[in-house]
Amino acid sequence: MTLSDRINSITEPQTIGMARKARELKAKGIDVISLSLGEPDFNTPEPIKLAAKKAIDENFSHYTHVSGYLELRQAIAKKFKRDNNLDFTADQIVVSTGAKQSIANIMLCILNPGDEVLVPAPYWVTYLELVKLAGGIPVVIPSTVENNFKTTPLQIKNAITSKTKAIIFSSPCNPTGSVYTKEELKSLADAIIPHKEMYVISDEIYEHINFVGKHESIAQFPELKERTIVVNGASKGFAMTGWRVGYIGASKDIAQACDKIQGQFTSATCSIGQKAMHAAVDMEVSAIHPMRDAFKKRRDIVYNLLKEIPRVKTNLPDGAFYFFPDVSAYFTPHLNPPQRGGLGTLSSPPLGEIREGVRNSTDLCMYLLDKAHVALVAGDAFGDDNHIRISYAASEEKLIEAMKRIKNALSELK
Repeated sequence: MTLSDRINSITEPQTIGMARKARELKAKGIDVISLSLGEPDFNTPEPIKLAAKKAIDENFSHYTHVSGYLELRQAIAKKFKRDNNLDFTADQIVVSTGAKQSIANIMLCILNPGDEVLVPAPYWVTYLELVKLAGGIPVVIPSTVENNFKTTPLQIKNAITSKTKAIIFSSPCNPTGSVYTKEELKSLADAIIPHKEMYVISDEIYEHINFVGKHESIAQFPELKERTIVVNGASKGFAMTGWRVGYIGASKDIAQACDKIQGQFTSATCSIGQKAMHAAVDMEVSAIHPMRDAFKKRRDIVYNLLKEIPRVKTNLPDGAFYFFPDVSAYFTPHLNPPQRGGLGTLSSPPLGEIREGVRNSTDLCMYLLDKAHVALVAGDAFGDDNHIRISYAASEEKLIEAMKRIKNALSELK
């Protein structure tokens, strides 16, 4: 029996793979500090949990509208206006089982085989796989730590072809923490506006973990409003990763298409999760500022510790909870890197037993897991093999210890 070409063409997310490897070591009694998953280490706020409990007690346990029950979609539309000055109506909102499903819905609705999607790198691991799953062709646009990992309008102009159907990016960004300013977004919008058949998929899931002021959305520019699909949710800003609720704001045509395809895949997401999301979007954003401020303090701690490690280059992220430092100076230059093979290397022998050296970001992450017992994610998963991703969604004590271990382990590499 053989599997489909579709499933064989995509890979398991390395974030999940590294987390699994860390759990395996922990099960053996090894003290592993996991900085691999993009998950807040805070608990869901009490008002959200109470709303879910109330929904259970009141038997809110039946099917809802595929796109989410009406009052929730109205509340999300109100949130868009309150927080982003974006005008959406309830029939332009689709609530899904996490923002990941939202993006999958979008790709399946807008792409035909051979359509191209521009993907500025570094990118979230799932973007490329969802483009491929829908039959599209990802076109990666590189950036560097020196320019704060930001794509330029000229790069976008040069990448657009007659086959370009969309561009997808996140701000604040996973994995770099970079945040586009209003002026930068306007420049990107100006490069896209002339291409009337091109959609913009704006992933704004880290909206509330922003250290530089007001969040800006590319959907605010009138010429792009009808062609921009805003993806959001409460998993990061409200520590609701396990609730699995995300949503989009889009034109009615896109919203109806996503409703149609979701009706065949999952129907509506969990009714109790919807009630929890309703409480989240109704909450004053100031209620989660203590979590944001804690992340900012951790960012500063990790930044100062990274600067103490020789040959590591990093920027100062403006949002999210990641660093994406350049660690290529620790690679052994004469070795030929292996072909990209997803997680296959994660099952290979510990690098402590491999004598030829570190070839790439995956090797380095495996070395640090084996030598320092710190779980990170290889930059190759995010489109830049010279980097690794460090999540600082952990306690200050764990972060300080992890950075100490990383520094000591790297000092042993020539």
